[in-house]
Amino acid sequence: MSALKPLRAKNLSLPKYGLDQLLWDEVELAVAAEVAGPGRSWYLTTLNPDGSPHTTGFGHTWLDGAVHFTTAPTVRKTRNLLADPRCTVAAPIEGFDVTFDGEAHRTDDPAVVAAIAAMYAAAGWPCRAEGDVITAPFSAPSAGPGPWQVYRIDVRSAVALKTTGDGGATKWWFR
Repeated sequence: MSALKPLRAKNLSLPKYGLDQLLWDEVELAVAAEVAGPGRSWYLTTLNPDGSPHTTGFGHTWLDGAVHFTTAPTVRKTRNLLADPRCTVAAPIEGFDVTFDGEAHRTDDPAVVAAIAAMYAAAGWPCRAEGDVITAPFSAPSAGPGPWQVYRIDVRSAVALKTTGDGGATKWWFR
């Protein structure tokens, strides 16, 4: 599905529960199928200047094995990421609760920005790409005023907890 392939994995369910290790490809399919929109927020945690966490809901996309989102240059999450790109995402999705740890950096490639805008537009947000930013008549209040920049989170590790069937938990490392 994507270029994001695990270098190693650890079954977090053993030995106590005796459950099988989850498959990354199955989890990634569920992640990719999740579409941003009302009632489907993921949560981004960045580091404030004093080292304390800052968490906010955000609209997401999944493209080429990475989480993407929009943000204004002046909002707290953007300022935090410029100072320290490390971040965590909590993603409640159909069948799994997933967390991603990684680093977020601005993406200014017009082709990537256009692809992200198209994904958001398909989900119902009337936005469009204009060069290296996204514009729209409105956005979530946490995104700040437009135009919005696109950030890509390069995933370093992920943990998934299966929320259906027998359950299970696995951690993957990608870098």
